[in-house]
Amino acid sequence: MLDGVLKRQIDPPIDWLAAGLTRLNIGANTVTIAGLALGLAAAVAIASGALMAGLVLILLSRLADGLDGAVARLTRPTDFGGYLDIVFDFLFYGAIPLAFAVLDPQANALAAAILLMSFYANGASFLAYAVMAEKRGIATEQRGSKSLYFTTGLAEASETIAVFVLFCLLPQHFAVIACIFAAMTAWTCGWRVWLSFRTFG
Repeated sequence: MLDGVLKRQIDPPIDWLAAGLTRLNIGANTVTIAGLALGLAAAVAIASGALMAGLVLILLSRLADGLDGAVARLTRPTDFGGYLDIVFDFLFYGAIPLAFAVLDPQANALAAAILLMSFYANGASFLAYAVMAEKRGIATEQRGSKSLYFTTGLAEASETIAVFVLFCLLPQHFAVIACIFAAMTAWTCGWRVWLSFRTFG
């Protein structure tokens, strides 16, 4: 929901940083891998109780996630790079709720499971729509130039990052925040199913 609005604000500094990385001959896939490493390090930090370290690592990970596409556009985008980006994003999105479940299983495990279920369903709806859109030759640049079709929704990357930040700042309210965001994510999944019926039905 917020990705489109924020994209216009963050693209100029992201492009500036990406230009610096290309001058250092740092490729897009390297940035993607670094982003996942930072994200998994964030999960380990959170599971160990170092929430502020986890928060910083989450933000650095998402910075890398924004940079890899910008670096690719300045060099040579590849299908493998796009594949790696989306797979590593899903690994990161699953790792953070799991980390909070490990941190406090009694308080957080059920809410984390509900959130992960919503992520699973939403991810399937997103990727399946992209496959069908490609099959029919449907394209969009609503979220900029991407390797696959990006459908918009109530719960997108910006909202997910904001929720992960809230998890770190308000860990005692993890369960409530997770369930609210799971409902938003489920709504997005349902909206994509309805959109697919209108488009492909």
